[in-house]
Formats: sequence, C-alpha cells, structure tokens
Amino acid sequence: MGVRIEKVELPGIGTRHDVLTESGRRVGVVAHRNGDRDLAFFDIDDPDAAGDSVALTDDEAAALANVLGASVLLGQLTGIREQATGLYTEQIVLPADSPYAGGVLGDTKARTRTHTSIVAIVRGAEVIPSPTPADSLEPGDTLVAVGTRHGLDALAELLTSGRR
Repeated sequence: MGVRIEKVELPGIGTRHDVLTESGRRVGVVAHRNGDRDLAFFDIDDPDAAGDSVALTDDEAAALANVLGASVLLGQLTGIREQATGLYTEQIVLPADSPYAGGVLGDTKARTRTHTSIVAIVRGAEVIPSPTPADSLEPGDTLVAVGTRHGLDALAELLTSGRR
C-alpha cells in the first residue's frame, strides 16, 4: 500500500501536509509562512481537530528528519539483506587512529579496493545518506556498508589499518 499524503492550504498561516497512517491516524506538518513549523497529531474522528502539536526549531526539524530517514534507510538495507543471499549490511565505527579519520571518503577508495558500498555515514544525530567521495570522515563516525562478508571484512581492515 502506498503512503497517502494530503496537502491543505491554511489561508493566512501556510501549508499543512498530512500523512495518513495505516491505523487511520493523521500526522501533519504545518509550515508557517514565517518559516516556523509544527508537528501536529489529529483527532482520528475529526481531521481538522489537532489533539496535540509540537513547535519545532530548524535544528529539531532537521534532527527529526534525520532520525526518521536513518531508520527507514537501515530498515530498507535489512530488507535487502534478507532478500539477497550473500549480501550483508554492516555498521563499522571509524577508529580514532584510522589513517582516514580527518580525511574524505574518496581517500579510502573503498568501493574499488573492497567491492563494498558505503551507503551512509552516521555522525551523532546526523545521517549522511548516499555519501559522496568529498564527504568528510571523522573519528567515531559509523559507516553503513553493503557487500559480501569477505568485502566487509576487507573494508573493516582498510578503515582500521589503511591496508587491504
């Protein structure tokens, strides 16, 4: 089943986008003309009556989007692993003494050297999905990678010692 999203114009206020859940609940994001935004939870019987709402700062909205995006991404990767025999996902923490800490992803040449793909970098509450070779690597970053068991082992060795 596809996700149903409804857009509601709020004259003088802004726009509301509602996500209708399978359970019949309605969760909305109100984007005010002045840039403010609220997360709203609506009464199941009255789609115009908000039971509760939460005002979000820019940082809070970005953090919420990152958390939701990361959980979806990791869930999709888990689904791939279940469907593809011999393909695995793994989260590898970049050690502080890694030769790549402080550099950029492209320096690792991980895909060429290990035949794995780094599909996300998780840095604290921030998620960088589909990182580019120019994305920075910092000590403690969690790299989400997809590959064979052999390739992921090689990636872990590469990130730890710089050798493959």
